[in-house]
Amino acid sequence: MDFSQVIIRPVVSEKSYALAETGKYTFRVADKAHKTQIRQAVEHLFDVKVVEVRTASVKSKPKRRAHTSGRTRAWKKAIVQVREGDTIPIFGQALGGGE
Repeated sequence: MDFSQVIIRPVVSEKSYALAETGKYTFRVADKAHKTQIRQAVEHLFDVKVVEVRTASVKSKPKRRAHTSGRTRAWKKAIVQVREGDTIPIFGQALGGGE
């Protein structure tokens, strides 16, 4: 699997920004990607050293619009902790822009 296919996009939420301040970054990743692939992809794409990778499967939720009911997609997320002093620029730009 190619590195650009492993990392789909960063997760943007209050919790993910709070974790980013402590050096932990949250990404939506491919369902079939395992921790080693995620570590290699983050190190290659962002030029940082990964200390730890944690993964979680996010379950789908029931949704309803008028008379139609369905479910959201289930997806996989990874919380990646980088070495102290390293930062990932995608999150750094958003954190510093509120002044």
